[in-house]
Formats: sequence, C-alpha cells, structure tokens
Amino acid sequence: MLYKPVTSATNKMNRLFTLLFGAVIVAGLVLLSQHGFAMGMEPWGIDLQESASPIKDRMHDFHTMLLYVITGIVVFVMILMLYIMLRFNAKANPTPSKTTHNFILEVIWTALPVVILIMIAIPSIQLLYYQDRTIDADMTIKVVGRQWYWHYEYTDEDDLAYDAYMIADEDIDTSKGQQRLLSTDNQLVLPVDTDIEILITADDVLHSYAVPAFGIKMDAVPGRLNQTWVRISKEGRYFGQCSEICGKGHAYMPSEIIAVSKEEYAAWLESAKSGTISYEEFKNGSQFASAE
Repeated sequence: MLYKPVTSATNKMNRLFTLLFGAVIVAGLVLLSQHGFAMGMEPWGIDLQESASPIKDRMHDFHTMLLYVITGIVVFVMILMLYIMLRFNAKANPTPSKTTHNFILEVIWTALPVVILIMIAIPSIQLLYYQDRTIDADMTIKVVGRQWYWHYEYTDEDDLAYDAYMIADEDIDTSKGQQRLLSTDNQLVLPVDTDIEILITADDVLHSYAVPAFGIKMDAVPGRLNQTWVRISKEGRYFGQCSEICGKGHAYMPSEIIAVSKEEYAAWLESAKSGTISYEEFKNGSQFASAE
C-alpha cells in the first residue's frame, strides 16, 4: 500500500489544527485592534511612529490599506481551508473526485492576484512620486554622511554648517529629553509648516539618512546627490539613524531633529550664525527662551 488510510486519529488532528489555526487568527485580529501610536520609540510598540509630515500621513494610509487587503486575503484563504477540511475529509467524502482541471477556476485564481497587485501598485507609485521632491522649496538643507556622524549644511545661509555626534552613554541627561544612542551634541533645527528640500550625499562610504516620523529614508552615496523633502506638521523632537551598514560605528550614527516655530527658528538661526549651534545652549541662553 502506497499510502495510509485516513483514521479517526487523523480526523482529530485535522480538527485540532483547525481550532488552533482559528485561535491564532482571532488573537491576531484582537491584537491588531488594540494597537497604539507612539511619537518615538515605545516598549513593546507594534505600530508605525506617529506621523509628523504629509509624506508619513500618506504612508500610514497606504499601510492601512495594505492591512485591509492582507486581512481579506487571510480570511478568504482560511474560509477555503476550513471548507476543504470539513467538506472533503474522508468521513464526509469517502469517494474523492478525480477532477484534475477546471478552466474557470484556474482563470479566476490567476486573474484575481493580478487585480490585487494592480490595486496596490497604483497608490504605491503615486506615493513614490509624491515623496520624491518638492517643486517650490522654502529652504534647502544638505545632509552629508561621514564615518560615523552627520554633517549638516544650511545652503541658504552663508557658511552655516556643523557636525552632529552621538552623545556618549555617560553624558545622557534624560531630564532634557535625551535618549541613549539617539541624542546628538548638535541638533538639526528646522521650522514647522515649511517645505524643506533635503539634499543627501556621503563623503566616504554608503550611508542612509532615515527619520521614521517624517517618512524619510534616503541613501547617502559618495559622488551622488540624492534628494527628498519634508514639511514638518508639528513641533517636537524627532530621532533618526543611519539605515545602511556603514562600518563598525554604524550603530552610533543617530540624527536628532528639533522642529520649532518659524519665529523660534529665526532666533536660533541668528544664534547659530554667532556660534551657538546647539539647541540646548540656545534655549538656555536666549532671550526668546526666557520670554516664553
């Protein structure tokens, strides 16, 4: 005999598998329904960071659409599996069919995935074009990746450029909102509600400039100037990291961005031109900070 006959034990195993499979699906849907958003890193966080730019808003919408699509596919496949296990097991169907082909069914299961992929591709391409560049930027920032820190240049301002190094563990001050492996001695200070063009390159090896809350992730390639943009929608402190394995210091190459009002940005800009680049030093010593 080339195969073993289906026994009652096999039927019990099938039923047990069905129950376990259903339990996993239900647990996953419950977990999905209870997810929460976070501005930054959060213990046991399971969702994307809260959006702080129009690009990230569209990414959230696209992500949500994909969740609906994949949930529908999972539910559909699960129903098919349950139907097959219950309708065509040895007890319910002792004489199996010898059908080998069904033209209509084969056309459906070939065409349906194509339609789903087209539905996904259209908004995906629209999002790629949207995040590529802004036509009329209000200001331009150049970001240069170096081993292992970021160099920032305010190209609209004469000679305003500086480096940003990660703060060592022993120097972290949590009362100032600093976070281990993420905070830097100098921050990239940007105004909100402003179309900002970001030019990205590298001086040595491949890097990747990524800020999840802004929906930014762009490779920094030596000899090449890549481009993206951001319009920050709310004030706050945002963190990013190099997302390209660039050597032994890759894990210690963060980016800290401070988004402020246009008025505070103008005050910081004057302070930075005078040599006070760090946002913390600016806040501690400026009349603007005391006036607030």
